[in-house]
Amino acid sequence: MTHIAELLKRNSLLLALVIVMVLFELMIRATGHGSMFSPQNFTNIILQNSYVIILAIGMLFCIICMGNIDLSVGSIVCLIGAIAGNLIVNMELNVYMSIALCLLAGILIGAWHGFWIAYIRIPAFIVTLAGMMLFRGVALLVLNGLTISPFPPEYLQYFTSYIPGKRADAFGLTVAVTAVICICYLVAVIYSRVSKIKKGYQVEELGSLIFKVILVEFALIGSGLLLANNRGIPVVLVLLAVIVLVYSFFANETTTGRRVYALGGNEKAARLSGVNTDRLLFLAYVNMGFLSAVAALVCVARFNSAAPTAGNGYELDAIGSCFIGGASAYGGVGTVGGAVIGAIFMGVLNNGMSILGIDANWQRTVKGAVLLLAVVVDVLSKKRGR
Repeated sequence: MTHIAELLKRNSLLLALVIVMVLFELMIRATGHGSMFSPQNFTNIILQNSYVIILAIGMLFCIICMGNIDLSVGSIVCLIGAIAGNLIVNMELNVYMSIALCLLAGILIGAWHGFWIAYIRIPAFIVTLAGMMLFRGVALLVLNGLTISPFPPEYLQYFTSYIPGKRADAFGLTVAVTAVICICYLVAVIYSRVSKIKKGYQVEELGSLIFKVILVEFALIGSGLLLANNRGIPVVLVLLAVIVLVYSFFANETTTGRRVYALGGNEKAARLSGVNTDRLLFLAYVNMGFLSAVAALVCVARFNSAAPTAGNGYELDAIGSCFIGGASAYGGVGTVGGAVIGAIFMGVLNNGMSILGIDANWQRTVKGAVLLLAVVVDVLSKKRGR
């Protein structure tokens, strides 16, 4: 029984996600609203929540750094979208140049926040709260209160198209890609475990690892089949995969990534160990600004417009995804994979309640309760650990 309890504890987030998805599927079918796992709806879940995953990964590193957050990401998304609209639609500037300028603007905004937080040591809550109001105001000025649309096809194709381009070729290619991904994942897990054992590192219990691998493989195969039966692989999913892999490698395999965790665990000890904590904190917010710009480019392509209301509440979804995904409110704890699963969890909640026709006010109530529960579990587990 102890082994089973430990197994469930290690994989509690994955199990919770599976249970919620099954419950929604049963309720949706019982009420005659179709199916959550229809190929078209599954693709919609990916497209609707791509920005949440991107923002959650950036937010994760802010939270790891001493439990800080960024309240301004929604406003940054709105501002970068407004800049993209003016450059691409109004000024008809080259698409590649426009994307580069938007990413640069996001980096500069992140550097602005990082300077005040890391070097002047103004609390992150205050700086980003000011940024939330400041950049929303600038966005409204840039847009002049108007929506800019539509965006040209040469821009939209980078975020809204599918691989392959022809629907008739979608099934075979998507199944083949899914098979390759499943094999690569299995090989990577085995290689990582063998490498850790050789180096004398502590490894996850074999039973727990097998259970998690089976869940992940099942999810990959199911996702691949659903995408194959729709239009194939969304280009934005490829972008998400690249971002997740790059940041997972950074967090787990690089010296700088380990220093970020050290900063969140104990800043004074990290500084005494020779870690430049101010620079790490600064770079965390620069990175947040960059990923906010990426999310903005994805959003304006999906909606095919840059609107004054864009980005409303995005910061809450990103923060909620991180805490639901296991990040600690005290800093120093959290994984990219956990943040991604947390974002998917939030996306499933949004999508399932929308299909069921649940009032928007009740949707906010449910998400708030789930977020509070996640933080309460984290705090209580910390107290029990002491």
